[in-house]
Amino acid sequence: MSAYDLSFTKVAKVSEIPDGKMKMIKFNDKEILIVNVKGIFYAISNTCIHKGGNLSEGSLEDNILTCPIHGSKFDVTTGKCVHRPRNIFTKAKKDDAVSYELRLNGEDILLQKESPWRIS
Repeated sequence: MSAYDLSFTKVAKVSEIPDGKMKMIKFNDKEILIVNVKGIFYAISNTCIHKGGNLSEGSLEDNILTCPIHGSKFDVTTGKCVHRPRNIFTKAKKDDAVSYELRLNGEDILLQKESPWRIS
């Protein structure tokens, strides 16, 4: 990455998020969850798509994050919802969590400033 690439901004240090751990950050009025899965960093929205649960309070097993409210499960590597809520009366407003592009620059974790992207 070029030192002059202004489309990314530093949001954390690699050492702040050990393997298998998460860190919630606030960026441009959004809560974004950065997750370390075996040394690779991913970023998704911190808000569950079903009832607005705080995903940073959920449980992470490998690359699957479980929402603490209704048990929805998300693949943090893509943002895809891989398991719907336990509560059959809960309807999702959308299918997947928003995912964001990250880059590493030495020990710095950089987040893309522009629109979020999704892996289809």
